[in-house]
Amino acid sequence: MGSQEVSSVDWQGKHVTVAGLGVSGIPAARALHERGAVVTVVNDGDDERARAQAAELEALGVTVRLGDGATLPPSTELVVTAPGWQPDKPLFLAAAEAGVDIWGDVELAWRLRGTDGREPAPWLAVTGTNGKTTTVRMLASILEAAGLRTAAVGNIGVSLLDAVLGEQEYDVLAVELSSYQLHWASSPRAHSGAVLNLAPDHLDWHGSMTAYAADKGRVYEGNTVACVYNVADPATEDLVRAADVEEGCRAIGFTLGAPGPSQLGVVDGILVDRAFVPDRHQQAQELAEVTDVHPPAPHNIANALAAAALARAFGVEAAAVRDGLRAFRPDAHRIEHVADIGEVAYVDDSKATNTHAAEASLAAYDSVVWIAGGLAKGATFDALVTGAAKRLRGAVLMGADRALIREALTRHAPEVPVVELDRTDTGAMSEAVARAAALARPGDTVLLAPACASMDMFVNYNKRGEAFADAVRARADESA
Repeated sequence: MGSQEVSSVDWQGKHVTVAGLGVSGIPAARALHERGAVVTVVNDGDDERARAQAAELEALGVTVRLGDGATLPPSTELVVTAPGWQPDKPLFLAAAEAGVDIWGDVELAWRLRGTDGREPAPWLAVTGTNGKTTTVRMLASILEAAGLRTAAVGNIGVSLLDAVLGEQEYDVLAVELSSYQLHWASSPRAHSGAVLNLAPDHLDWHGSMTAYAADKGRVYEGNTVACVYNVADPATEDLVRAADVEEGCRAIGFTLGAPGPSQLGVVDGILVDRAFVPDRHQQAQELAEVTDVHPPAPHNIANALAAAALARAFGVEAAAVRDGLRAFRPDAHRIEHVADIGEVAYVDDSKATNTHAAEASLAAYDSVVWIAGGLAKGATFDALVTGAAKRLRGAVLMGADRALIREALTRHAPEVPVVELDRTDTGAMSEAVARAAALARPGDTVLLAPACASMDMFVNYNKRGEAFADAVRARADESA
């Protein structure tokens, strides 16, 4: 990608509307203003934080309109939007009617890369319904172990614009891309890209599963070296087939089973590469042991294989894959072991905010007392419960849509004891942990994998996970 052309836009005097403040909006407004654009920021919210951010931008000469993100400012020639703004917002409909282009923060970052005269760093891009952040951070750890200057950026919470335009120079960027970001990004062409998995999510935003998958598939468009797909999820391979890639770009699969040619997989506890070797039909390269992956849950091993595939596509040696995986530790609230109490393990996977993530989490343990519930976001739970039924010792349900999970358990796992909590106060999680502990037996895992969003009871999934961990540690102290 570094050799691809750098986009040139004359920003001087160009009227640009930036939709949304925050991680992407503020860097976009600053970068455009510095290049001579006439920038107006519109934002739905008008709270104290937004007013403070607006004051900083206004001091630079940027116009900010708070509390009105619906109206397209006159003379707008381009809209740059934050990822989460829905495509059917009146602002975008007005822009489309006026023939005004709409770019996301990723599109803008791509267009601005290299405009400072430096050779732009290639992108190794990752998307998928679940596992994106973990995979991108694993990838960055592997690249660092290879001695490369890199950063994990994008939807991970680090502005791509800051990475592209900042003083730090990079050899390669590990880029997490959400479906929202990809929807508004038509130009980016990654060195190599991966779709980890596909499951229904954000369908209220995209309108359909077909549209959601198509946006995910944009990560493959124009790839130059490798399109990495999940052998266990044929829909990801379908997206590779549909992509328009550079001549010579290869389809590379990853699997938890033994790999075939042009795949990475697992053989006798070893992560193995049969894609980036001189003779992929006759040779295999050992990369790392399963025990080098933390934690070695099946879906996390899949993440490691995807990260390894992207790193190998970039020419990274096998030893760096091993060293990078050994050095990596996942973020909090992602299958995080909190404590063992009375031969029962307590695991925090509050990040499992949808059914696909919860399914992967439950599959990592043989016997589980499941703490679940929250905001379902339109999800159904029959398939999740059917697949997990044999693993469930019991279930403790909480949150606004707990009845949906209880009904699925009644239909598909009637023998599993279920405790429902109808309280939403700050002590609810402590009671959930206590009730789960009462159901657990030695060798069991009490697993917080809610399969739901958190905002009915908690500010975010981090706070929910913290409440669980605090309750577990308090219980551990009592039993010590």
